[in-house]
Amino acid sequence: MAVDTNVIIYERIKEELTRGKGYIPAINEGYKRSLPPVLDGHITILLTAIILFYFGLGPVKGFATTQIIGILLSLFCGILVSRWISDIFTDKKKHLEYFTGISRKIFKHAKYKFIEYRKYAYMISVVVLIAGIASFFNGLHYGVEFNGGRSYTVQFPDNVDVDKIREDLKVAFEGENPVIKTIGDNSKLDITTSYKIKDPNVTDSTVEAKLFQGLKSHLPANYSYEKFSNGENKVGRMGSKKVLPTISDDLKKGSVKATLFALLVIFLYIFIRFRDWRYSFGTIVALLHDVLVTLVVFSFAKNIVPFPLEIDQHFIAAVLTVIGFSMNDTVIVFDRIREDTRLSPTSPKAEVINRAINETLSRTIMTSLTVFLTILILFLVGGEATRGFAFAMLIGVITGTYSSIFVAAPILVDLGGKKKLGKTGSGRIQL
Repeated sequence: MAVDTNVIIYERIKEELTRGKGYIPAINEGYKRSLPPVLDGHITILLTAIILFYFGLGPVKGFATTQIIGILLSLFCGILVSRWISDIFTDKKKHLEYFTGISRKIFKHAKYKFIEYRKYAYMISVVVLIAGIASFFNGLHYGVEFNGGRSYTVQFPDNVDVDKIREDLKVAFEGENPVIKTIGDNSKLDITTSYKIKDPNVTDSTVEAKLFQGLKSHLPANYSYEKFSNGENKVGRMGSKKVLPTISDDLKKGSVKATLFALLVIFLYIFIRFRDWRYSFGTIVALLHDVLVTLVVFSFAKNIVPFPLEIDQHFIAAVLTVIGFSMNDTVIVFDRIREDTRLSPTSPKAEVINRAINETLSRTIMTSLTVFLTILILFLVGGEATRGFAFAMLIGVITGTYSSIFVAAPILVDLGGKKKLGKTGSGRIQL
């Protein structure tokens, strides 16, 4: 969001400069015309985060708190701090350079015919919908947060290699991926596993023996299971607890309730801001499209890729981030459609929408590429614990960009027949 805010502003300043305006008028106009889309994008995500904080549990509530703080800081820095910096340079009669030789040519006078190919996009979306439904029958790998599990606090004599321990425990737990968190430094770990949590014949002691087997090479020589279990010499299992499936069910219900309520609030906010239910419907369709694509990949690739694809707290965070990214991208295109509709009220609806997509194409590509490269680095060099999150984000960035261009905006052409978008001449809301 922080990157996107600045990209929106700077791209708008570039447009005003391209139209022949002076440097200072272009900056003033750029910030002025960028304010509505920036506010719309931030407010929709902020409302979603507040709802998730209210209804969510555990990792969802933590993510929502982080998102609320991030959105407020992004809004403050993007609108005020960046403007202060521009004013400082302007006062010193030093102009920021908004163009390079390449950027003057890329996307200049873009006139791609996105609307003409919308029916092909609809067919792809129908396939995504069918695959999304099939993914629930194909099954998903659920993490400890949803399956329930057992959690152990283990003390080691020295700092240990967490990735190596994760690999050893995966073997001991017969392919089950444990969730490992450090407590202080790497000498004390919180290890959680859902290994056979739903099997009534598997006792706590059986799972603890498996845990000891996986950690044996990282403990002192000749350290027995009895010493490990009793935490002798302050080394070994220092505590344990069970994450009951009922708690996991509460987490599922809270996540679903928060998501559905958030979608309703998004629908209402977009409806109030744009005065047309078609904008709201297009936004919701795009969001559902992106979530379904992510679920499809996690379902059908779970046994193919060499890293775990689980529905856990990292997946929740990734999906919520993808929703925010996609929604912001869609709102930016919608804002330009609204603006162009006012400027050309007699132009055909398809022509206005296609022009708006092309006018915001550089911003869409720049933002998506920036986020994609950042997440790609995290995916390639990050740890095993964040790889599933990064993978979901990579999928989300691609499908979010696709849905804002080929799903959300084109769907406005076919909804409501030939009715104009937004308010009618009498000021009434289009229904």
